[in-house]
Amino acid sequence: MMDHEKRDLRRGWTTGACATAAVKAALLRLWGGAFPETVTITLPRGERPGFALARSARGSDWAEAGIVKDAGDDPDVTHGALILARVRESAAGVTFRAGAGVGTVTKPGLPIPPGEPAINPVPREMMLRAAWEAGLETGRTAQPVPDVAGLAESWVAAGLPGVEITISIPGGEKLAAKTWNPRLGIEGGLSVLGTTGIVRPFSCAAWIASIHRGVDVARATGLSHVAGCTGATSERAVQALYGLPDHAMLDMGDFAGGMLKYLARHPVARVTIGGGLAKLAKLAQGAIDLHSARSQVDFARLAEMVGDARVAQANTVLEAYGIVGEPLAKKVAEAALEQVRARFGAEIGYDVVVVDREGAVIARAGP
Repeated sequence: MMDHEKRDLRRGWTTGACATAAVKAALLRLWGGAFPETVTITLPRGERPGFALARSARGSDWAEAGIVKDAGDDPDVTHGALILARVRESAAGVTFRAGAGVGTVTKPGLPIPPGEPAINPVPREMMLRAAWEAGLETGRTAQPVPDVAGLAESWVAAGLPGVEITISIPGGEKLAAKTWNPRLGIEGGLSVLGTTGIVRPFSCAAWIASIHRGVDVARATGLSHVAGCTGATSERAVQALYGLPDHAMLDMGDFAGGMLKYLARHPVARVTIGGGLAKLAKLAQGAIDLHSARSQVDFARLAEMVGDARVAQANTVLEAYGIVGEPLAKKVAEAALEQVRARFGAEIGYDVVVVDREGAVIARAGP
C-alpha cells in the first residue's frame, strides 16, 4: 500500500480559489477598507474558507493582494505558487487581464475563446461573486449577491464601479512548460482553473479533464488524426511516425478509458494508441485503466494468446518478450486493437503502435 493510502489526505485549494481570495482582499483595500489578514470567499458549493494574505501593495489607483497556493497533499505543479490579483477601477463592468505568468488562449475548442486570458469560466464567476461581496462589505452596493447567472448582467444596476482584474503568477511561464498548456495553445503561462475551488489529492479527474480539453482543441482546429500514448517515449515515436502536430498528441498516460470514452462521444476520423508493451498488454486483456495499482497482466492469458506455455511463468512482460520476441508484440497490438474496436465501436479508425524502451516501433496493428 502506498504511503498516501495509509492516512487521510489533506485537501487543498485550486488556483481559481486562491485568485478569488486575492481579488476580494485587493478590492476591500481599493474601495476604502483595509487589507484583511484573512479573507473569506464563497466556493461554488457554498463552503466559505479563509485565506491568509502573503502579499499586499497599494498604488494611487490600484491595490494588489497575493495568496500562496496550498494544494494539500496533491502533487500539483502550482503548489506553493504565489497567486497575485491587482485591481483598479475602470469602465463599466468587470474585465479580466492576464498578468505575468498567466497564459492567453490562442486556439479554439477551450471554454475561453482565443485572445482571452486563460482564466476559466468558474473561476471568473467566483471572482465576480467575491468582488460583489467586497462591494457589500465596503458599502459600494446594498444589493445582495444574485445567482451566478446574473452577476455580470446585474453589476452596473447594483451601482458597483467598473473593475479591471489582472491575475499574475510569478514564475508561471516556466511552470506552464510542465503542464498541457503549450499543447492546448495556451501561451505565456498557466491557466486559472477549478470547478469547485477544492483540490482533492491524487484525483484522476484533473488529468482526464485535460485529455478532454485536448480532444476539444483537436476537433476545433480541424484535425482528423489524434494520438494518445502511455508515456513520453511512445509519444515521441508515434508523433515522428505520423508527422503529427503537438496539439494532435493527447496526454493519455494510463487513462486509456478516459480518452476513448470521450472520443466515442466526440469522434475524429482516426485515433492512434501508442505505448510500451507492458501497458498495451493490459489493454489487450481488456483493461482501460493501465496504472499498475489498478490493473495487472495475466500471464496465463498472455501465454495462451501467443501459444507459448513458457510465458505463463514469466515475471514481467519484458521477460516474456525476451522469450517470444516480436511475435508477442504483434499479438498484443492486434488484441489491443480488437478490444478497443469491440468496446468503443467502429465509427473511428483505430490503430495501435507498440514501442520498446528505446523508442523503436516493434509492432503495429490497424490501418
